[in-house]
Order: sequence, then C-alpha cells, then structure tokens
Amino acid sequence: MLRTLLLATALAGLASSPLLAQAVSDAGDPQIAALIEQAKAEGSVASVGMPDSWANWKDSWDQITRTYGIEHFDTDMSSAQELAKFENEGVNGTADIGDVGLEFGPIAVERDLLQPYKPTTWDQIPEWAKDKDGMWAMPYTGTMAFIIRADIADAPTSWADLMEGDYTFSMSAVGSGAQSNAAILAAAISRGGSETDLMPGIELFAELAAGGRLRANEANPAALERGEIDVAALWDFNALNYAATVGGGKYTVLIPSDGSVTSGYASVINKNAPHPAAAKLAREYIFSDQGQINLANGYARPIRIDHITLPAETKSRVLPAEQYAKAKPIDTAAWQKAAPTLGRLWQENVLSEM
Repeated sequence: MLRTLLLATALAGLASSPLLAQAVSDAGDPQIAALIEQAKAEGSVASVGMPDSWANWKDSWDQITRTYGIEHFDTDMSSAQELAKFENEGVNGTADIGDVGLEFGPIAVERDLLQPYKPTTWDQIPEWAKDKDGMWAMPYTGTMAFIIRADIADAPTSWADLMEGDYTFSMSAVGSGAQSNAAILAAAISRGGSETDLMPGIELFAELAAGGRLRANEANPAALERGEIDVAALWDFNALNYAATVGGGKYTVLIPSDGSVTSGYASVINKNAPHPAAAKLAREYIFSDQGQINLANGYARPIRIDHITLPAETKSRVLPAEQYAKAKPIDTAAWQKAAPTLGRLWQENVLSEM
C-alpha cells in the first residue's frame, strides 16, 4: 500500500522530546557512539516507503537530520516494490532502509535481501514482531478497527453487532489489499476462525451482502467527509487519522470487542545499502523512546508502548490498551499461505450475493 496518509495538519505544533543523541551521550554507549560517527561520515540515508506523511515519519527524519547532520531522501512505494528495488539493484543498491508490511519481512529474508541490526531496545520488542537474527523488526502495529458514523443509533461495538443493524458496511479491494484482507481475518477470528479457516469471516460478509448492507467502496477521508461511509474496518492508525482529518466528532473509532487481528509494518535494511551505518542509526532512533513517540503522534501504535511514557497529547492519539484484549497477533507464516485465496473466496461467496 502506498503511503498516502495526510498528517501534516494534524501534527502541526506537536512538541519534540529530547533527542536520541542526548540520551546516547548520557548513556555513554561506545558502540552507539561509533555508529553515530560512521553515519555522520556517510552523510545521508535513503529510505523507501517512509514518506513524511505516513505514521509521522516526518518528525523522526527531521530529528535525525537535524541532530546528526545526515541528509535524508525518500521514495514512496509499496512493500513489493521496495523488495523488487533491493533485488533488482543488487550490489549497486541505492536504497538503505524501508518500511514493509509484516508479511514481506520473511519474504525478504528468504530472498537474502537484508542485513541485520538489533537496536538497543531489542529485548522490548515482542518475539512475534521481529526476526530472531535482527533482519527485520516491527516499529508499530496495525489492528483492525471499526470507524463508525457517530450519528448511527445502536452503533456496533463487535462483529456480532453488525448482523443486527440496518446501516451499511463498506469494503474494498478484497484479495489485493492488505487492509481489507485483514478485515476478513479479523471477522473470522471473532467467529472462531483463524488464518487457516477464513470461511467464518467470508460467511459474515456474505450475510451482509445478502441483506443489501455491504457496499464495495473505499473508506477514505473524502468519502467519510461526504458521509458516504456508515461503518468500515480499517487499520486503527488509518481510522484514527481519518476521523481526526474529517473532524467535528463525525466518526468514532474502536476495536471490535469480540475479536480482531494485529499486524503491522517491518523495518528492513538493504543488504547492499550504500549507507549502512546511517540505516542502522535510523533504526536505532525509530525504536528509541522518542522515535516511538513520533509514531504515536502519527496515530500508529508503537511496538514498545508498554515500555514508554507517552505525553498526554500523544496518548490521546492512540486507543486505550483494554480495547486490544481480543486482538490476536497475526500468524505470518499461515497468513502468507491463506491470503492469496481470499480473492477467489470473496468472489464466489460474497460478490455473488451483491
């Protein structure tokens, strides 16, 4: 998915906390000090799929460039395009670091496209959210959430509630979009399904379609602003950002109480990075307290959220922890095998009812 979120207005005026450079200096870590000097000597870092407007990468890049005097350039592209770039350029690589959908991390390892780096906060990253050798690690998560028009009576708080209403549910690009695919999985989990048993989720949407309550449209800010969306399932960081962008309390966001799925995006460093030290320093910063706060300021739930203290204004940008009680971390290996079947299942069982 291309990084197209518009956060500039929402992020204006947020204050920066102390930078990693200061914390490192206080800690006196000689390995990090050496990494900083190597990165400064390289002088620049080139990222892919990490633009200013996605998950508030802007603040981290601004702080890294201002603190270390390292220039930064980004080329926006999808996860698949990032890996293709790493692979096609080979030893003549022009990209240093990228941000890819979680399922693409293991694929990149299989293709031998990455080099390892474990930040100093490594032990605070859950095992399911990192490669054991440090080839990739997830800085932030995405959990399937409902975005709901605030004036809907008896608004749903669970997947089961959806079956009782008379409002419509919006879905798009099932079979080709990671977000819609994950919505199917989340619905399946709420009904006792899993990555290897997606039919409970498919059947839920088939019931909605048969009742004339399923719409094949995308829940983006423009559609929300026009009031075209009653209820939709989005990654929590997208839903929170969109609701804030539309403003006026027109939409609410919550995690369905009877089941959801948590995935996210993985930090990857090109095996043939032209600026490997700068790439590693960038990862170190991203997983630092301030880097994690920056992500939360962009509505993305930081992976180390249980180990950091979020400023009050930042805390208001993420949902309360108790809402995630029934959210299940995605089984990446099983999902890689199951996700490609969704397009066919959707067409055969859901589109046929619309």
